[in-house]
Amino acid sequence: MLVFGTRPEAIKMAPLYYALKNCPDEFETLVCVTAQHRQMLDQVLQVFGITPDIDLNLMKAGQDLFDVTASVLTGMRDVLKEYKPAALLVHGDTTTTLASAMAGFYGGVPVGHVEAGLRTHDLHAPFPEELNRQVASKVTRWHFAPTAFSKQNLLNERVPEAHIEVTGNTVIDALLWVLDRIDTDEERKAALTQFLGARLPFDWQNRRFILITGHRRENFGNGFLQICEGLKELAYRYPAMHFVYPVHLNPNVQEPVNRLLAGLPNIHLVEPLDYEPFVFLLKHAHIVLTDSGGIQEEAPSLGKPVLVMRDVTERPEAVQAGTVRLVGADRDRIVSNVAELLDNPDSYKSMARAHNPYGDGKACERIINVLRNI
Repeated sequence: MLVFGTRPEAIKMAPLYYALKNCPDEFETLVCVTAQHRQMLDQVLQVFGITPDIDLNLMKAGQDLFDVTASVLTGMRDVLKEYKPAALLVHGDTTTTLASAMAGFYGGVPVGHVEAGLRTHDLHAPFPEELNRQVASKVTRWHFAPTAFSKQNLLNERVPEAHIEVTGNTVIDALLWVLDRIDTDEERKAALTQFLGARLPFDWQNRRFILITGHRRENFGNGFLQICEGLKELAYRYPAMHFVYPVHLNPNVQEPVNRLLAGLPNIHLVEPLDYEPFVFLLKHAHIVLTDSGGIQEEAPSLGKPVLVMRDVTERPEAVQAGTVRLVGADRDRIVSNVAELLDNPDSYKSMARAHNPYGDGKACERIINVLRNI
């Protein structure tokens, strides 16, 4: 049983779902969604053509971490009692991951953790994701670590080496699958081009633009004010550069972004994009500004310099490789680092090289090889 509840989890679990479904003589595969994020989850399910077997539909207006944790824990209790899976596969660092892993532990169902071993060693950054990862690791039987670095984190926490498998990250499997589908389907590519063209009032396929995403809870408040002030200054300083910002639905993001950035002629605020058009847009971006985890893995694969608006990251591999740089939610650092990449061709070239420390697109195959032996 695969369980997930948010857009990033769905993207990264979708290729594993299909890999398992392609082995019907070996596995009976079920998908349970918690719908921790209903609308954004449903977008990804539609892109990948996944119909959940179980849908807890837990999203409610105004819910907080207490609500989500309790609802997932009790909801998964009943699901595990009914279906009694041989293995429960969770992903990453969400509240769904934490509570589902705990439910598996309480119910005596062994847990496999996809994307295991990422660490910042700071429980407040990212919050609450770092706690979620660490607690999930304590009750996990199979740790599917994306890199040797994440494996070492687990070894340092005394996880037995026999319980860890370095697989690469399934997000690369998903990215390559979607890009291949776009590249080999001219009708799909034309539809995506038309879709994005209707939302972006400039020639985004031939003009340089900076792609921005931001949603992290630890940046709410002053962090987003700093981010928006930095973007505003950059927009004034570089009037020929375009800035494309799919704005997260969270009110803590919507309010400062729309108040400070709406109306600037070269900043284009658009609704959140489905995964497929977002990946297509990412492929054409000049620079990426983000606080997302997954984009830190995807963009370097496409040779895009990534400036991460966080002070710490649980994904240090690309930072060490030089394709990702931490700039924090800090106006001055955001402005100076973007300016360096725009003004200094050598700095840009040193970061804009396709380098993928997160895998070769065969992570799902390696995970399945482990599950064959349970």
